[in-house]
Amino acid sequence: MNQEDLRWMERLSNAFGPSGFEEDVTAVAREYAQEFADVEEDNIRNLYIKRRSNTGDKPLIMLDAHSDEVGFMVQFIKPNGTLQFLPLGSWNESSIPGTKVYVRNQKGEYIPGIVAAKPVHFMTKEEANQMPHIQDMVIDIGAVSDQEAKEVFGVQVGDPVAPAVSFQQDPVRGIMTGKAFDCRVGCLALLKAMKALADEELAVDVIGVLSSQEEVGGRGARVAARRVDPVITLGFEGWPADDTFTPDYAVQSAMKKGPMIRLMDVSMITHPGLAHFAMHVCQAKEIPLQVAVRSGGGTNGGVYHSMQKGIPSITISIPSRYVHTPQGFAAMQDLEQAAQAVIEIVKALTPELLGSL
Repeated sequence: MNQEDLRWMERLSNAFGPSGFEEDVTAVAREYAQEFADVEEDNIRNLYIKRRSNTGDKPLIMLDAHSDEVGFMVQFIKPNGTLQFLPLGSWNESSIPGTKVYVRNQKGEYIPGIVAAKPVHFMTKEEANQMPHIQDMVIDIGAVSDQEAKEVFGVQVGDPVAPAVSFQQDPVRGIMTGKAFDCRVGCLALLKAMKALADEELAVDVIGVLSSQEEVGGRGARVAARRVDPVITLGFEGWPADDTFTPDYAVQSAMKKGPMIRLMDVSMITHPGLAHFAMHVCQAKEIPLQVAVRSGGGTNGGVYHSMQKGIPSITISIPSRYVHTPQGFAAMQDLEQAAQAVIEIVKALTPELLGSL
């Protein structure tokens, strides 16, 4: 990845975008894509990136990456001024206490806060041995009353919340740290792929979608599937890396080992014909590709493969350490190779091949 790519990655990662509140993310993506594609947004905040060289009479391929991140929403404001909240998406709860966050109020101001649990100094022995759950936590914005939280800080019930984490890069060592790598690394990979394919002579038409609300059940993907009605879907994802806690023989999504294609997770058994074709293309182009069979997790591929008449779908995942926590790591080369994998897959697609899957 070059410095320009890293600047875009920084903007995408830092953008505030919990599920249902993705507009800051789509604004960055719109700016990236406007020079080489036609860009349109729907009512659920899916962003459609349309290749201008599409002809309209070829099989339509859709690339997907979701723009939202796991976050929170203010549920109640307590009399002492702290905020009770609910999760947007599935969090690793043990990682939340002590997290600095931003609460976006109705004026568009980003109010800094800290996720707080009962201080250890006031815990019983039994409490000290128990992991706090979200219902036991609050967001402290520094207010001393509910009136101050509402009138001075401008916070209301329903305000969205996201981690206050700044992206950092280390090009010498090839790693990035930041928030929302699930799935902002996928967003940049999609944008890079669409830019590279903009003027290619292809046997297929291509549209990219940055889909909304994946973390709360793939809601944007359902709308996108009906609106685009593609022949196949090639998805990008920032998927949990397993190389820091898994036995060597079981590692299937290691950082700096290339992107990963999943043959199964709880949401989908991947279309065998499309998966094997993708694996063959990557092997022929010498793009490293990890293969995984998962007992947990799911992606938008799980939505797309059961929509319309059944859309054959694969997900090319970029290993990202500690997703669904406030921050993590990802490798620059894995993102670059994920984009290149999908570029080569799209270039190799033909109507005849699609008909034989």
